Amino acid sequence: MEYKGYLVAVDRYMNLQLHSTDEYIDNCFTGSLGEVLIRCNNVLYIRECEDDSKTDMD
Repeated sequence: MEYKGYLVAVDRYMNLQLHSTDEYIDNCFTGSLGEVLIRCNNVLYIRECEDDSKTDMD
């Protein structure tokens, strides 16, 4: 399972808040989730999106 979204906030425990989040299972898009909070013990890795269509959030 993988989530792609814009990182809004992180705290000292590594809890993550994401905005405009999409969910992927086995590299297959399963749906848009919107605002998401991921608890620290569920984070395995974080990486920058490799998509060429990066946009700025204002």
